[in-house]
Amino acid sequence: MHRHFAAICFFPAVALTPVAGLADVIRLDSRITDVTVYPEGAKITRVAEYSLPAGDHQLRVLDLPETAMLDMVRAKVEGARMGSVTVREDFVPPRGEQDSDAIKAARAEVERAEDALRTKQDEAAALRLAREAADTRIGFLKQLGQGDALDGVSADTLRDIARMVGEETLAARQAVLEAEAKARDVDRDIADLKKALERARQALAALQTGGGEYNLVEVSVSAEAAADGVLTVTYFTPVAGWSAVNDAFLTLGDKPGLRLDRGAMVWQGSGENWQGVALTLSTSEPSGQFEPSEVHPWRRRIEDEFQPLLKRSMDMAGAEAPMAAPSVMVEEARVQSYHGLIFNYAYPKPVSVASEADAVRIALGELTFDPTIKAVAAPLWDRTAFLTAEFTNGSGELLLPTQATQLFLEGEYVGSLATGQVAAGAETVLPFGAIDGLQVSRAVTRNEGDTGILSKSNEETEVARIEVENLTGRAWPLQVLDRVPYSEQDDLTITWQARPTPSVTDVDDKKGVLAWDFDIAPGATRQIELSHRIQWPQDKVLR
Repeated sequence: MHRHFAAICFFPAVALTPVAGLADVIRLDSRITDVTVYPEGAKITRVAEYSLPAGDHQLRVLDLPETAMLDMVRAKVEGARMGSVTVREDFVPPRGEQDSDAIKAARAEVERAEDALRTKQDEAAALRLAREAADTRIGFLKQLGQGDALDGVSADTLRDIARMVGEETLAARQAVLEAEAKARDVDRDIADLKKALERARQALAALQTGGGEYNLVEVSVSAEAAADGVLTVTYFTPVAGWSAVNDAFLTLGDKPGLRLDRGAMVWQGSGENWQGVALTLSTSEPSGQFEPSEVHPWRRRIEDEFQPLLKRSMDMAGAEAPMAAPSVMVEEARVQSYHGLIFNYAYPKPVSVASEADAVRIALGELTFDPTIKAVAAPLWDRTAFLTAEFTNGSGELLLPTQATQLFLEGEYVGSLATGQVAAGAETVLPFGAIDGLQVSRAVTRNEGDTGILSKSNEETEVARIEVENLTGRAWPLQVLDRVPYSEQDDLTITWQARPTPSVTDVDDKKGVLAWDFDIAPGATRQIELSHRIQWPQDKVLR
């Protein structure tokens, strides 16, 4: 965060302190109206209406959060002549009461719940005292008659005392039982009140997102007559962003179709809530690379071949030592960035995003494509083929990379995967799950060892037999992928053959990767035989 400026003044006035020292200060409450969110960061626009008499004044706004990058604050005034703009992050005056009616009501509910809980806890304490008093009475009554306290007392008096002790003991025990019964009810009430208090606190916390430290912006203005106007302040925060999230729906039938429902997840932790703002998502990346990298000079030099240290010392004896050449950094770290046309997506309805709390998904519209359906099998690793849909991005727009594109086949969810960027006019492929009825198998026979007792070379051969069986009720265009080893050494000789001949070799420029393309009818079986031979010298080891 660029928070290294205590006071910054921007065009049209250049100064480090307010020039209107005697001007009156007019405190304004601003509100966020527009937010443009980039993949990293956001530009925020706040507006505040004002009324002022003739003369010089300072318009003060205390609403910018501490995450605002102060060197990127810009101000515009309508209705008066603007002077200097001052920003401050330290020694900011208090903002005063800023709570909304909803927060005030939620705080009042927390206080009510706290009072109710305290009242019930006091009731529980009183019941505990009553029980303790009853237990004390019972203890006292038990002690009557012990010792010499009743010596010489007449029988009638003893009967009266015994009756009194019994009655009082019974009353005390009944008091204990009543206190315990009430205490159980009060304990249940206390548990319910604690839950109610926790819910009230959670409701208040949900409304109190944001609310961190704030910065000050003061704009000096002057007016020849009383005026009404609008102050607009824009600034940038790095603590926000958005990413694309898509849902892809594939339908088969007589004519396959692919629908891409595009969306975006928006988050922010700026320290202030965005309430009912006009939201625009931009593919521009101001936090990324926006200028070409520099190409540095590349100096080469030659030196004498390595010599033993003693000989070098003798050759250089008496010679002037050369100065060391400065080193030049040839390679530098790069930040990956997508550049080209910038697309802005303006959402048609107001959007609210709470700071450090909400992740909001918004729709960016849907696109439809005419896909080419293909089953792809890799028998080296898998036992079934997988359904894929290849299509050309004819939308005229850039399909953005996603962390999660959810895949649906005939409306049923089949999985989720991250997808890369797809330029307009480019081709791409999406997978849509296994085709369980399109089964593949691969059996391997391998032989390795010397070609002969007196041979100076080693040899390894391998034969792979691949079989594909279609147990589904429809025909499939199928691509089978496999591989043979390759060599870049003259002494390592590799030959291979396949029946039938592969449709493509070195698929996607991957050496030794082969592909067979064919249609397979329902109930049909197809075989592929792939073999290779490797030969290398006797004194070498195959890796």
